[in-house]
Amino acid sequence: MSFDLQKLLRPHILGIKPYSSARDEYSGKDGIFLDANENPYSALTGEAFNRYPDPYQQDIKATLAPIKGVRPGQIFLGNGSDEAIDLLMRAFCRPGIDNILILPPTYGMYEVSAAVNDIAIIRVPLLADFQLQPEKILAAADANSKILFICSPNNPSGNKVNRSDIEFLLKNFPGLVVVDEAYIDFSDEPSFTTDLDSYPNLLVMQTFSKAWGLANLRIGMAFASEDIIRILNLIKPPYNISGLTQQKVLDSLAKADELPRLIQMILENRALLVQELNQLDSVQHIYPSHANFVLVKIKEAKAWYEALIQQQIIVRDRSKVLLCDDCLRITVGTAEENQALLDCMKTIEQSQKISLNL
Repeated sequence: MSFDLQKLLRPHILGIKPYSSARDEYSGKDGIFLDANENPYSALTGEAFNRYPDPYQQDIKATLAPIKGVRPGQIFLGNGSDEAIDLLMRAFCRPGIDNILILPPTYGMYEVSAAVNDIAIIRVPLLADFQLQPEKILAAADANSKILFICSPNNPSGNKVNRSDIEFLLKNFPGLVVVDEAYIDFSDEPSFTTDLDSYPNLLVMQTFSKAWGLANLRIGMAFASEDIIRILNLIKPPYNISGLTQQKVLDSLAKADELPRLIQMILENRALLVQELNQLDSVQHIYPSHANFVLVKIKEAKAWYEALIQQQIIVRDRSKVLLCDDCLRITVGTAEENQALLDCMKTIEQSQKISLNL
């Protein structure tokens, strides 16, 4: 299926004249800066926070591009992946007219952002094994369907989605296909960033919040064709990533060779956690995970959640989410944190502080 970016965009977008910041007009780093109405003195903390940051994060993109195997012009950086989600809806979806497709259970911000932007939502549930229904997805789409969101590895289930199903949808879905790979670093599945040049309707989202350990900094990545990235840059706020955040990301990228070791530690802890959880009588099933968490089906999940909270061990109760009845989502912690969780669960089970109905 041919992809026409201009037809997919909201009609007025291409006519927007972007805000021209001082750093758009002069991007050099040296000189006497009297152009941006900045305070000429250092901040009250004594640090040099008085100057505006690079609005396009060029140093990060130049460093990140070879790591990800893409071109700098194929990268958008946002205030978390949530900013990219919101900008995509504002660029492609006409409020009150267009719709997006989501595949529950999935990441909740697709739905929240659609509601904020007055975008209709078409839901095509996953199968019991949390895989896609490609034919049903295409059948559910209509002339106003602009974006399909696919989360792989999926949140909250943790599984990777069949690659062939995603490829089929990339070839046949009439709009933009967003593959959210927030957890890709924990999977053996190759990233779809390798396919950007093959699919002009593909946008891949990743994040520095998970494997890179920078959740507090709030910085997400989006990878797509240069044409799509230009649209996102056109409508984003001028200085959406702080200079402090940019520097910390650059510091992390300088240590990128250490990332595999950190990921391996988490994967080893995940394997041990799954092994020990399977020894509990209350645990009914642990779903295969390609993420840094596991979805655990357990008798009386809500009671377990509340009992763990009382011991200041916090997990997520996903029992009210579609296909996740009686499920807890447990993030993989350090070896010590995981052991504290397991010891607590064993104590609760043995003392039957909650009704387990074993």
